[in-house]
Amino acid sequence: MSTTPPSHQHQHRPRVDLPDWMRNPEPPRRTLGRRLSDLVDGVPALAAARRRLWAWQGRTRFSERHPVVSGIASFVVVAVVATALVVGTLYLFHQIRQQEI
Repeated sequence: MSTTPPSHQHQHRPRVDLPDWMRNPEPPRRTLGRRLSDLVDGVPALAAARRRLWAWQGRTRFSERHPVVSGIASFVVVAVVATALVVGTLYLFHQIRQQEI
């Protein structure tokens, strides 16, 4: 009987040599977006403006703070716009039937 554990009785697979492009990949491309980002990071005023913009984008919106008021206001705006579109379309059809255009 062998004294080695069963998992070590088998031969290990040979080591796989990776191609050079996998071992040493090319550095990331210097795209226009990366260059602009580096420029913004390099100027303290621009970096601060970027952080303020990110903070402003992360704020809670009025519709999240007041969903009921926002829903009612949205309904009123949509109803007014839809009514104006329907009335305008009916007016144009009336003008076409009267041959005034």
